[in-house]
Amino acid sequence: MHNSIVFLFLGVIFISLNCKEKEAQHINFKNGDIIFQTSQSEQSEAIKLATHSKFSHCGILFIEKGRTYVYEAVQPVKMTLLEDWISRGKEGKYVVKRLKSADTILTKKVLEKMKSYGMTMRNKDYDLYFEWSDAKIYCSELVWKIYKYGAHIELCKTKKLKDFNLKNPVVKNIMTERYGNNIPLNEIVVAPSQLYESKMVVTIFNNF
Repeated sequence: MHNSIVFLFLGVIFISLNCKEKEAQHINFKNGDIIFQTSQSEQSEAIKLATHSKFSHCGILFIEKGRTYVYEAVQPVKMTLLEDWISRGKEGKYVVKRLKSADTILTKKVLEKMKSYGMTMRNKDYDLYFEWSDAKIYCSELVWKIYKYGAHIELCKTKKLKDFNLKNPVVKNIMTERYGNNIPLNEIVVAPSQLYESKMVVTIFNNF
């Protein structure tokens, strides 16, 4: 009898925490929020090592008809339901950040421009080579450009490929597979870590 009561009590706690987690996935998230996770893709470990970060993937949140989506550059660039996006990441953990003074800066008109610009990238191929052109797009490039060309905001300074840790063996192997001996060291890039560390955003949710 005692054990049954204990299990019942623990079950109530588990259900309560689970409900709170699901609730946190939706309440208070707004258009333009930026979401980060550790993806489980083949290149994830290399990105983390090269950028000295636990994050290897990011996207931007858009809310449509009461449902929250992550607009992300995968293959291809697309809108993904938030719960599906979360389930793809490592252990379902993620962080959401928001532009400081977003309520003032990200007006309805600005958000419409951001979304309109972002949709010009929809269905484009994922950019495995991290080039700065718009022909193909990678995750942090998509978010950075939506803010830059949709809201005229640079969330962070761009870097060059050579600025990252390219000496780690895991990183070197990925780079060699993709570029051979012609690594474009001066290519302009933006990494998820740069957006995460931007002084222009604040954390509004973190379950890491």
